[in-house]
Amino acid sequence: MQPHPVTKYRPFPPVDLPDRKWPSRTLAQAPIWCSVDLRDGNQALAVPMSVEEKLEMFQLLVGIGFKEIEVGFPSASQIEFDFCRRLIEEHRIPSDVAIQVLCQCREDLITRSLEAVAGAKKVVFHLYNSTSPAQRKHVFGLDRPAIVKIATSAVAFLQRHARPLVDAGMELRLEYSPESFTSTELEFALEICEAVSDVWVPTPENKIILNLPATVEYATPNVHADQIEWMCRHLTRRDATIVSLHTHNDRGTGVAATELGLLAGADRVEGTLFGNGERTGNLDIVTVALNLYSHGIHPGLDFGDINGIREVYERCTRLEVPPRHPYAGELVFTAFSGSHQDAIKKSWAVQMPDQPWDVLYIPIDPQDIGRNYRAIIRINSQSGKGGVAYVLEKEFGLQLPKEMQKEIGRLINDLADARGAEITPEEVLTAFRSEYLERTTPFKLVSIQTESADPHRVYCHAKVLHDGTIKTFTGSGNGPIDAFVHGLVGSGVKPFEILAYSEHSIGVGAASKAASYIRIKTSGGFVGFGAGIDTNIEVASIHAILGALNRAAARKLLG
Repeated sequence: MQPHPVTKYRPFPPVDLPDRKWPSRTLAQAPIWCSVDLRDGNQALAVPMSVEEKLEMFQLLVGIGFKEIEVGFPSASQIEFDFCRRLIEEHRIPSDVAIQVLCQCREDLITRSLEAVAGAKKVVFHLYNSTSPAQRKHVFGLDRPAIVKIATSAVAFLQRHARPLVDAGMELRLEYSPESFTSTELEFALEICEAVSDVWVPTPENKIILNLPATVEYATPNVHADQIEWMCRHLTRRDATIVSLHTHNDRGTGVAATELGLLAGADRVEGTLFGNGERTGNLDIVTVALNLYSHGIHPGLDFGDINGIREVYERCTRLEVPPRHPYAGELVFTAFSGSHQDAIKKSWAVQMPDQPWDVLYIPIDPQDIGRNYRAIIRINSQSGKGGVAYVLEKEFGLQLPKEMQKEIGRLINDLADARGAEITPEEVLTAFRSEYLERTTPFKLVSIQTESADPHRVYCHAKVLHDGTIKTFTGSGNGPIDAFVHGLVGSGVKPFEILAYSEHSIGVGAASKAASYIRIKTSGGFVGFGAGIDTNIEVASIHAILGALNRAAARKLLG
């Protein structure tokens, strides 16, 4: 990098718009969406999509709800032309969907593109030419009037040669892009757009689309918004114009630039699924649409099966959605941090179905876009008790008492530290079972029976394997647990105290089981839980007591 002061680069000039209105506006409705996956996205691929892959992507885009889909650059290659023809000849285009084709302002290319769209019912014909000072100087060697003439001559040519298609019933709309709009002088961008409109003569019933692309993102999003608002204010036929945005992501702010551009008055947005496109990519329509949704504005696009959409996209484009990609990434609804996990668990527990979504750290309900709850909290060495407890409850129905959550949280953290890797839900359950349910030494229950002499006295008859020897004993108490403890201590086991007890059912109906959690304190100084699961709640409780004693014995803290 160049040392300070940096003279190699220049700041982007601001727009003189002291009374700008966009900062005080809020978005209230979705824009018109146009997918350019099959053109911008496709041309950015190392291996372009085959016709069959493009057909699958087209069906995906139709299923999502796009009503305008740019299907390619049919004058640029035979594959693009053949794909367009197949869509039309095989009647794959729904009656309410317009296909869009891109074309440079050249007569031979316009003629070829008209051949490609013949027979289509709804067509957006997208003409463009470059307008920025650098393009005029270094690429074309032309002055402003010559650049304007390229655009207006192309529009006039299109108008004449499209007449037979329009007369045959085609609904044809013009889209014009002054390429590199954001690096073009605003007054010249306005001049050329007005000149194109003068030739096309749009009406409020048949509007022209003026697409104002940030072909390369050079400025901050607020400057982009100023440029869009300036154009919206100065267009002569604003009521007969659809102002369209086409942002890129060179500065990483394509989404922000689009959202501010909509505040500035734009009506339409072009972009791709997950931001696929040249260099750092086009606008990510998924993100903008779901950002609107998260504010209570339905985007008019259906991302209810985001995983399925992602699968088709990745297969057809051979690209991968990054794990931290907004909404669709594998890890975006996942918390590893212990404090975050605890906050998610607690706020989710009080989230009511008929109330606005307010779960901490999760901006939208994952279920709304087809994500499952399994991935919300995942466990590694940074996780806490709340995350582990969440996994055990949501995955396996185990509702651990709060103090027990601390125990298992430490256990899983130690396991994750030792592994140096993420711990799966199944591994969490295995660790829980090993620590709490499967310890059988030195104590193992052989049999137990209880009987009530009166409402206040219960007798327990039990057999317990203790260090390889069966102990048979009887105890009495105010309940089955109290009776068992008295009998066990009476058989020679060192005294211990029951500190806490909780239980719950797992499942419903005949197949349901009971889970019991009991915390004890031994004379040797052990304070901790045991757990038991059985179809009989009394048996589950006895297993929990013996499990706690076995944990104490493993630590040599029985007394």
